Amino acid sequence: MPIIGFGAFFYKKFQSKNILLAALALSWLGDVILLFTDLGEIYFILGLVCFLSAHVVYCVLFNKQKRIRKKQNKPLFILGSILIAIYLIGMVSVLMPYLGELEIPVSIYASVISIMLLFAFNGFLVWEKPGNQLVFFGALFFVISDSILAVNKFYAPIPKSSFFIMLTYLLAQYLIVVGVLKLNPKKAKQAV
Repeated sequence: MPIIGFGAFFYKKFQSKNILLAALALSWLGDVILLFTDLGEIYFILGLVCFLSAHVVYCVLFNKQKRIRKKQNKPLFILGSILIAIYLIGMVSVLMPYLGELEIPVSIYASVISIMLLFAFNGFLVWEKPGNQLVFFGALFFVISDSILAVNKFYAPIPKSSFFIMLTYLLAQYLIVVGVLKLNPKKAKQAV
């Protein structure tokens, strides 16, 4: 994560750069806190709060990106929204009996990450290529990573879960950052 963060930090200045860096910093803080989950459930909750905050910041970031289309394809947006809602309801329904005291925090987290995915999907419909695709697939990999983590922690162990969680998580962050940078390209120098 620090390498991805440094890459974004040293990229040229653009309007939403500090928002991107804030999302990455919150994610990295969440990563560090989650290293201590063996010491107590509070570390899991604190890590969850960091990532929840990062997803809210990503929503703000996605909302600030330049649109090339004034309107998105409404039927496609509605279909995507329905699919994301089905995922959210399905995931929470499967996990709910196993969450115990974490029912509310996990439900809120699942809702926020689904909203982040919805913002990325909206961007997919209105931003310039290839940035729109990179950000959307990054958000999708984030949801996949957190879904693997949730199923593994609360429902049933998944073989090699740590590997798949980190692979999809790092891919998610990388794609989101590269996508946002593509949406904010360096301007070519004018000939004198």
